[in-house]
Amino acid sequence: MPFIGPFLKYADFSGRATRLEYWTYVLLNSVITWGLLLVGLSSGSWWPMVLVFLYALATFLPTWAVWVRRLHDTGRSGWSLLWSLVPLFGAVILFIFTLLGSDDDNEYGPAP
Repeated sequence: MPFIGPFLKYADFSGRATRLEYWTYVLLNSVITWGLLLVGLSSGSWWPMVLVFLYALATFLPTWAVWVRRLHDTGRSGWSLLWSLVPLFGAVILFIFTLLGSDDDNEYGPAP
């Protein structure tokens, strides 16, 4: 259910996402994306790459939404994603934020 959860909350940027929900989604999404890319690149045809594009398009909003909810779970605003605009340093900061444990009840809701 942790992988399906972000799709059930497709564009819900409110609330909180636990580490399990976030990292399960990220791991399975990465495996599916890389699998589609390998099939697309090894086929020698253009249509499998269309599947990669459609999958990326379908997962764009759920990915950002679960990321924002994960930041909410650590007590940070979704605006913290702006760290991603800072080369290298920003990605490390966001990675650390996603690794941190859950806050107790905070302004984004009760502890999961």
